[in-house]
Amino acid sequence: MKIIYIGTPDYACVPFQALLDAGHDIKLVITQPDKPKGRGNKVQKSPVKMKAEELGIPVISPQRIREDKEALERVKAADADFAVVYSYGQIIPGDILDAPRYGSVNIHASLLPKYRGAAPIQRAVLDGEEETGVTLMHMDTGLDTGDMYAKTVTEIDHKTSAQLFEELSAKGAQLLIETLPRIADGSIKAVPQEGESCYAKMVRKEEGQIDWTKTAAEIDRLVRAFNDSPAAWTIRDGEVLKIFETDCVSVSGSFSPGQVISADKKGILVSCGDGAVLVKRLQAPGKKVMDASAYLLGNRIENGSFLGA
Repeated sequence: MKIIYIGTPDYACVPFQALLDAGHDIKLVITQPDKPKGRGNKVQKSPVKMKAEELGIPVISPQRIREDKEALERVKAADADFAVVYSYGQIIPGDILDAPRYGSVNIHASLLPKYRGAAPIQRAVLDGEEETGVTLMHMDTGLDTGDMYAKTVTEIDHKTSAQLFEELSAKGAQLLIETLPRIADGSIKAVPQEGESCYAKMVRKEEGQIDWTKTAAEIDRLVRAFNDSPAAWTIRDGEVLKIFETDCVSVSGSFSPGQVISADKKGILVSCGDGAVLVKRLQAPGKKVMDASAYLLGNRIENGSFLGA
């Protein structure tokens, strides 16, 4: 089938490749405009754009797709059967969504109708959900409100958001390949969303600051939800330490929130409002992510000292 693919980040390359591997003809790719990134603010293309260019597939990057008449004309000229959308980053107007023969299908990384919005994976981890998944839906102009074709479920367990992005991208790609032909031949019909819904707003760097008065379980969820971006963080001697891996630990004795109970080759054990967390991986300013034990080789942390101030 002829496909228009609409996506931006690296994990959006997974369904892109799956469509190609399944023999579909990607006629056009739409992605976000090139943006400055990194310390040098060097302008970079999106991972999806780079992949499209490597393969010689036509690609456009409208600044504002809702106002771009040329984008609509390119979509119409593609004469596609489907548009497939995964983590694009702009609101797509209805005339573009409706242009393909069978409309537009969105890969959404949650079990709709819960967690509509920009950060469904991170919010599900933060909220302590036991499971998440992928929903394939027929896109309309609402915010993740379209009728649903299919779902696949996975347990969250102790996974990080980074691990879930990778897993759900693969699951979403497989579900897409299985479902598109069934939409085209009419053997599957979309059904309306029913049940409780919530908005998964974009995560902000400020939300990653660890409040040591919270429970160990809450802090561990924050660390996993913000791994690998934008990262949970705390203050130690006036500098920011990003925290990438923790374990919840039961401790005996009386300690204040944020107090370092021990710091050794196992990691940095920190008291919380209830329980404690063992910090196992972290990143100091200007350094790479490392084991806490490696950090301690050059940075002494006294038992009884405090993180967060």
